[in-house]
Amino acid sequence: MQADPYLTLFQRERRRLAGLAYRMTGSVADTEDILQQAWIRFAAQPLAGINDPSRYLGTLVARLCLDHLKSARVRRERYVGAWLPEPLVQDSAPDAEQAWIVAEDVGIALILTLDRLTPEMRAAFLLRDAFDYSFDEISTVVGRTPATCRQLVSRARKRMAGADTGPVLPPAQTTPIVAAFWHAARTGDMQALTDLFADEIEVHTDGGGKVPAAINVLRGRRRAAGLFVGLARKRHLPPPPLPPIRLINGAPGFVTREPGNVLQTTAIGIRAGKIVAVWIVRNPDKLRHLGVNSGYDVAG
Repeated sequence: MQADPYLTLFQRERRRLAGLAYRMTGSVADTEDILQQAWIRFAAQPLAGINDPSRYLGTLVARLCLDHLKSARVRRERYVGAWLPEPLVQDSAPDAEQAWIVAEDVGIALILTLDRLTPEMRAAFLLRDAFDYSFDEISTVVGRTPATCRQLVSRARKRMAGADTGPVLPPAQTTPIVAAFWHAARTGDMQALTDLFADEIEVHTDGGGKVPAAINVLRGRRRAAGLFVGLARKRHLPPPPLPPIRLINGAPGFVTREPGNVLQTTAIGIRAGKIVAVWIVRNPDKLRHLGVNSGYDVAG
């Protein structure tokens, strides 16, 4: 049976398209919806009229993302507490999606910084730096002049400077730190936590108003440590064993089930041997893609 040329072309571009959509939206569910819409529209076009399918698909997905972001703006303004992207747990995704989770730059710090850009600035930056679009091509996506697009990209690059937590570290370097954090957080060891944390640490806890979570981002070692000490005191239980360490958006972390049967992902940003960020997602709407029977060993 002859292969479907549309499907072959789309699957070839799927990884990059998924990476673009996720970095634009921060949502696994929205990424899947946008790719489905892009596929339907692409399959309805005569191939003979598409000079460059890769460029066509990238432009199509970027436009769909912009439309989505504009419609979602009101919902985001009403979001309760700190917002985090839907976590990408490397071995939780369907096989077809594994490649883009591993290969694309989808770090949480990057997504959070992108989220502070306007939708047009975000699209211009990603299309220029990730897809190598010309400013003329970007102008057709965002509806601005090429000169304005050049300015959008320049401003975005300045704001994106320092958006990551540093190079990806090997497990040999991160595992001892993650294990020490787990033990200190579960036992409420204030001194151990402050020793592990960098001065500039940030703790983001996303409950979306659906489950208990810190409303504001906690900054500084003592405030951050105080959160985990307080949680440990409420549990009144001996610490369970360290759960399997997973890669969550490229950062080491773990999946747990907390009191009240709340599923939670915890990702840990590490730089120069110190924890610079802890990103906790508890909002059940953002964890649906993990599945209740995901096969994880979760610890309370």
